[in-house]
Amino acid sequence: MKTETKDKLFLILSMVIFGTIGIFRKYIPLPSGTVATFRGFIGVLFLTIVFLIKKKKPDFSVIKSKLLLLITSGIFIGINWILLFESYNYTSVATATLCYYMAPVIVTLMSPLLLKERLSAVKIICVFLSLLGMAFVSGIFESTSSGNSDLKGILFGLGAAVFYASVILLNKKIGTVDSLDKTWVQLFFAAVILLPYIIAAETVSASDFTPTTVIMLLIVGMIHTGFAYTLYFGSVGKLPAQTVAIFGYIDPVLSVILSALILKENMTGLGIVGAVLILGSTLLNELYHPKPHK
Repeated sequence: MKTETKDKLFLILSMVIFGTIGIFRKYIPLPSGTVATFRGFIGVLFLTIVFLIKKKKPDFSVIKSKLLLLITSGIFIGINWILLFESYNYTSVATATLCYYMAPVIVTLMSPLLLKERLSAVKIICVFLSLLGMAFVSGIFESTSSGNSDLKGILFGLGAAVFYASVILLNKKIGTVDSLDKTWVQLFFAAVILLPYIIAAETVSASDFTPTTVIMLLIVGMIHTGFAYTLYFGSVGKLPAQTVAIFGYIDPVLSVILSALILKENMTGLGIVGAVLILGSTLLNELYHPKPHK
């Protein structure tokens, strides 16, 4: 099998795995912080095993030079997880996922300030269409809106998008740290920062950890985090940016489909229009690269 074909398959598989996490979260009867913390620690353990299998050691000298940025991005990942999991609790997986995919729009809006990148007319139109799509998904134009619960879910999803966008921007500044090293450190600090939160704010007991719940946590930690992140970061650096952008939309599209098929969470007509606007405009935003003026 050609290397590029293998990398594409790895990327597709990672996106398929990411696209199912909302379904698994719906069936784990634990608070979001607890799920996120276990996800982080199990993911770190999985990546540690990957290091051992590959007989590879993290480059601690490079990690040390970027430690503050890595810690900050890890903290943001942990907060992002909690908000996304809470979003699943209050609204449909489809709506939560679409809210979450506003992150590239937030990055686009912040890039002129933080990265000194110019906003083109096409990017401004994409932002507008994404915001319009978000309004359709939220149900504000429909009298049949689901009310406070759905609104909470939408706000949690948008909050998750803000922190995910922050991680994207921080990763641009982190630069040359090996992707596996970076993920290992970020997941560790994501889990560590969540420990005080779950101790102070959440109540769980040993009886909550039924065999089914433990299996679900292991799947989310090992497959959705350790394994999927390994596949993702092992392939994205070897593929063209446009290929990565296109395949990246397997995640939200699959989430929307599974939400309807498995959880019976159907979207309204305007919600479907909103989904198309969000995903279509965000994809265009990622693929559009204007030619430099001569």
